[in-house]
Amino acid sequence: MGNSYIRHVGPAGGYLVARSFHRQFMEAWFEPGFWGERAVPVTHGGRGSAWFLQLESGDLVLRHFCRGGVPGRVIHRGYFYTRADAVRSFAEFRLLDTLRKMDLPVPEPVAAGYRCRGPIFYHASIIIRRIPGAKPLSRFASNANIGVWKDAGACVRRFHDAGVFHADLNVMNILVSDQVYLIDFDRGRVMQSGRSGRWKASNIARLERSVNKSLADLDAGLRDQLWQAFLAGYRPE
Repeated sequence: MGNSYIRHVGPAGGYLVARSFHRQFMEAWFEPGFWGERAVPVTHGGRGSAWFLQLESGDLVLRHFCRGGVPGRVIHRGYFYTRADAVRSFAEFRLLDTLRKMDLPVPEPVAAGYRCRGPIFYHASIIIRRIPGAKPLSRFASNANIGVWKDAGACVRRFHDAGVFHADLNVMNILVSDQVYLIDFDRGRVMQSGRSGRWKASNIARLERSVNKSLADLDAGLRDQLWQAFLAGYRPE
């Protein structure tokens, strides 16, 4: 079976695009200015570098890869270039494609691209299909949504059982729609079989810190109740 996407690489950059989009795709899609008023900034998460793209055929999400922390203050979008297939947007696109083939709930990858910036840096972008009606798990912080948190735990367990490592598991990257989805797989990967399971515990600990930070204003008892519901879904009896 051939790839579900098309790869094009040149001296100044390149892209991957899903076969279902390749006839209409243009590299200009990676620039929010191309879309005009149809590009709406994502106001939660994304470090100010993500946009909802409004299309008649269904909305998409454009994300520019940006550094966080101290490095991001110096080099906001630049990453060191070694080779095309090591570009971060390419890696995330291919991982999403693999996870969908594994029947895991992730967004559909549409296109990934990069452009060289001088001899050693590149800028990267990715476009995915927007999940209709999706909201982050943090928006479900009430007694009425205990079941949602349990479903979220079961979702994360599915990924862990499949050996999938998420490098930034937090409440903004767990979306709730018709089911629970995980998004933003930058630096994610499928772990080799036989490895220690400590990465799973580290993943869960990272998420717990995110819950405590994002829901810091919530009643501590309710916050713990939601977290215990998540763990009940993650660790079914």
